[in-house]
Amino acid sequence: MYSLKADNLGKQFGSRKVFSGVTFELRTGQSLAITGRNGTGKSTLLMLLLGLYHPTRGTVDFCSDGSVLNDTGVRFRTSLVSPYLNLYDQLTGEENLLFLATLSGHNLTGKGLDELLALVGLEGRGVDRVGTYSSGMKQRLKYAAALLKNPDFLFLDEPTSNLDADGKKVVRAIIAEHRRSSVVVIATNEEEEYSLADGIIRLGQ
Repeated sequence: MYSLKADNLGKQFGSRKVFSGVTFELRTGQSLAITGRNGTGKSTLLMLLLGLYHPTRGTVDFCSDGSVLNDTGVRFRTSLVSPYLNLYDQLTGEENLLFLATLSGHNLTGKGLDELLALVGLEGRGVDRVGTYSSGMKQRLKYAAALLKNPDFLFLDEPTSNLDADGKKVVRAIIAEHRRSSVVVIATNEEEEYSLADGIIRLGQ
């Protein structure tokens, strides 16, 4: 059983307070949507939870069976999908996934590649350079990159950004599957995406 605990989190950049007093606890099989107006800190909160930003106050703990995970354990078990993450346009879709798997310490076989690409609707396109992909195809590949870890903690920033109706259907199916087996945190301004999570935190109120 994994858990994510945030206690009284706050973040300031200089004299500007972004948010404060964010507290929640999620366990395996639970999910949370973070929403709020533009500039209220949704993406900042995700980065803070992932350890990419340091909180001004408060604490974040990732736990396994009640024991706090160290930084290496957190990196190994977490994945992020965000429209701001970059892929390597000069590499093929398959080469991107193999490179990212190597960086994260995961083994990815040819069969695993095929299964990941099929899961996100990119069958037959893995041998194409990512520079030839549409924005929606790149977003799908980011999901494949996130899922190659089979993460215990899945973080999604604007999860259906750049996706058409078929792409959104794929993403909803992925989230539904991982809500049962992972801790899922979604940052979104789309009301239709609130239903993808069990609870909501509204920033800027």
